[in-house]
Amino acid sequence: MRKIAIYGKGGIGKSTTTQNTVAGLAEMGKKVMVVGCDPKADSTRLLLHGLAQKTVLDTLRDEGEDIELNNVMKPGFGGTSCVESGGPEPGVGCAGRGIITSINLLEQLGAYDEEKALDYVFYDVLGDVVCGGFAMPIRDGKAEEVYIVVSGEMMAMYAANNICKSVAKFGKVGTVRLGGLICNSRQVDNEANMIEEFAKLLGTQMIHFVPRENMVQHAEINRKTVIDHAPDHAQANEYRALAKKINDNKMFVIPTPLEMSALEGLLIEYGIMN
Repeated sequence: MRKIAIYGKGGIGKSTTTQNTVAGLAEMGKKVMVVGCDPKADSTRLLLHGLAQKTVLDTLRDEGEDIELNNVMKPGFGGTSCVESGGPEPGVGCAGRGIITSINLLEQLGAYDEEKALDYVFYDVLGDVVCGGFAMPIRDGKAEEVYIVVSGEMMAMYAANNICKSVAKFGKVGTVRLGGLICNSRQVDNEANMIEEFAKLLGTQMIHFVPRENMVQHAEINRKTVIDHAPDHAQANEYRALAKKINDNKMFVIPTPLEMSALEGLLIEYGIMN
């Protein structure tokens, strides 16, 4: 079972990218569980065709600890298993604790047991690594592969570089490794070349460049992944290609984060190129 965490700046498209990639893996016949680690609880929406998932924390609050796995896990597109951690009441508590509580509960309920025959577990993690709770999947060995969703925008690259600092920290004392950068295009000038160079400086790879395409939004409006909504569309093939690259990936590294001056230099260099 491969354990993967998807990180990236808030709003960069982690949940969309994760769900579309998981749909590609499911179409390949892989058995996948998705664990949403965002209080918005939207990490499985496209796989479930809507916000039909009651979160782990809401279930615990409403029903107590005497619950079964099917109370917090729902079947989604292609036979995927979908879980949402949820979060505290707005303005109260720590969202990171929801991740810790959820993963511990899933372990107790046997979600990861061998008889489940999972090929993949994906953790879709909120925004940047800003607290220990959000770092938990990589800190405690729950995830061993990290993919960072990024674009050519400055703050997306800044967040990706910060996430690499966390991966490097925990990679040196554990098993977590960086599998690559996923460029979710924002149509920035020289974006693909810049992210290729950024990946090279980090010691990793840009595993795939996902072009910007309105079909992604059309599919989301219909509460589906692109592969589900428009399987013959070119964008569906982009996600199939990303899924295959992750499935076949053999490049896992402890990254070398950039100093801020080097990161800004990269942005300046590619920003002024014609």
